[in-house]
Amino acid sequence: MQLILNLLYIYVLIYTVYFFALSVRNIFDRKYKLEKKIITGIEEENLAVVVYSHNNKMSLEKLINQLKFQSYSIDRFRIYVILDNCIDGSEELFANERYINVINVKDVGTIGKDKAISLFIEKYTSSDYANAYVFIDGDRSIPADFLASINGALQNNDVVCGETVLLFENLSFTDKIRSAFQKYNMNFIQKARSLFGLSSLADSGVFVIRKHILDEIRQIDFKNIDEELKFSLLLSKIQTPCIYSPNVQSCVETYEYEFKRPKLWTRVKLFGKCFPKIFTKNYIFAEHVFSLLQPNICLTLVSYALLLGVTSKYYFFVGFKGVVLTLMFLIVGFLLSLLNCKLTAKEAGYLALYPFWSVAHVVKHFPLVQYAIEYANKKIHGIMNVEKFAIDVMVQVGQKSLPCKLEFISENDFARVKFIYKRRSYITQKHLRMVDALQELRLKLQEYGYLLKICLGCEYFVSVNDGTRNMLKGQCNCTKPSITINPVKDTLVWNSCSDFSPTKKKTTDVVQAPESVNV
Repeated sequence: MQLILNLLYIYVLIYTVYFFALSVRNIFDRKYKLEKKIITGIEEENLAVVVYSHNNKMSLEKLINQLKFQSYSIDRFRIYVILDNCIDGSEELFANERYINVINVKDVGTIGKDKAISLFIEKYTSSDYANAYVFIDGDRSIPADFLASINGALQNNDVVCGETVLLFENLSFTDKIRSAFQKYNMNFIQKARSLFGLSSLADSGVFVIRKHILDEIRQIDFKNIDEELKFSLLLSKIQTPCIYSPNVQSCVETYEYEFKRPKLWTRVKLFGKCFPKIFTKNYIFAEHVFSLLQPNICLTLVSYALLLGVTSKYYFFVGFKGVVLTLMFLIVGFLLSLLNCKLTAKEAGYLALYPFWSVAHVVKHFPLVQYAIEYANKKIHGIMNVEKFAIDVMVQVGQKSLPCKLEFISENDFARVKFIYKRRSYITQKHLRMVDALQELRLKLQEYGYLLKICLGCEYFVSVNDGTRNMLKGQCNCTKPSITINPVKDTLVWNSCSDFSPTKKKTTDVVQAPESVNV
């Protein structure tokens, strides 16, 4: 037991020293302030800007316009836009656009960012034009000096990521807590690590890499946050770590952003795999591997509470005063970290709530708790046989079209539809027919001013009596000339296209049931 406590104290002691060193270093960030001032005087390099978009028409249009009006010379960068199975009419933005290189992925489903970037690398990186590639999501917005800031950051680094700015006021209560912590993490931990020349986690939202590095590795892993962590370790291993630059900033609407952190178990497994490879002169990689064991706020506080409790009653090789002194260094380091992390007083208040949210989050996702929740749901709803099917759809709010998901659920011969938007969801009541559940959802969204852009609510859609209970088939009678659809085309109630036009029927209309089924 004493050996475990000794190792625990050494663990928190090392982390405290590391945290305190970051706090002091973050105060002296003259390097980035100077870099911000001189970016206009640096020789411009050729850049290839690769924009990935999946149903982000409005924000994509805004981003493209912002790229056109950069302070960077227009002959020094090229724009590539990857449209991944977009059903919101995004391709219409580039109908007469010769300056933009469009890669339109369709008729094969949504392939995802990871495969889309791999497709681009395979076909478009053989050219010698670009010195570096800038990968950015289509839901971002950027300042006029975005490319100039990237050019400045590339003078001393081969791989760069930047700061994501969120509109704080538009977030929910829990997301404000997470947003405050993310801003603190970026403007303190990530910035301080970059000032020490240490590696950061590659961010697929905005990611910059030099051509010769991309030619060497021939891959970029953007499948999920865990893969991004593995990719970051690979970059550190080949001695080209991803460096965070606070000058490279992009904004994203809060409804588009997804908070992500690598799983604890993933970090532990990666540490086990990478540990035998750290015994080299590559100190950046060795530090990056050990940083995988960095404790979160909950583990740190629990560890100190345990050590203080034990040393106050029992003999310990450091003693109670030694543990208190170490804790004081951690507290002082935290106070110093607040001096230059750009948090407002309100954001600092939300940051103080982060430990409580973190504990609740851990408890909620503990395997036993998850099992208990699932078991209770089965008892309450009597769910025995469940089948699910998910699709991507668009919802119009005012002039904006937002990408969402519909999940069709069959439970013991009853039908339900679940509407999912980011971390929010709504599920319908049980119905005998799937079409009725979908109609309930459509009308419910309509009450709140949301227009579900699917065939069921389109004036060109005509239901077809196919003899089944669910009544999911129909025909589209759109007469407009379109690439995506032809007149009198077979379709399903949940399909959508760029020619969607809201139905002029009364909102109480429903699809009629076939005569053979009594509902």
